[in-house]
Amino acid sequence: MNQAGREAEDRALALLQGQGLKLVARNWHCRGGELDLIMREGATLVFVEVRHRAASRFGSAADSITAAKLRKLQLAAEVYLARHGIDAPCRFDAVVSVGDAPPQWLKNIFMQ
Repeated sequence: MNQAGREAEDRALALLQGQGLKLVARNWHCRGGELDLIMREGATLVFVEVRHRAASRFGSAADSITAAKLRKLQLAAEVYLARHGIDAPCRFDAVVSVGDAPPQWLKNIFMQ
């Protein structure tokens, strides 16, 4: 991960923690992919994709979350849940940012 990506992830984590979510894991890897942040909001496990773009001339950071990326996120989350024996409500969120603008938290990205 490059420096801009790390900083975007740090900002996303601070935003979510500021909203009361608790960090469970960061940059969790499996053969099928990676989960940037795994957070807990009450009883709900929240899988968070962090996307940052230096500029929006090629589309927004949210636009970069493709159907293929969503499938990889779902697969990685299923592996995480199975490996840890977790049976809990889950949600997929994203934190997106462009340039130096504050990050934006998108909840339930599978529903959008």
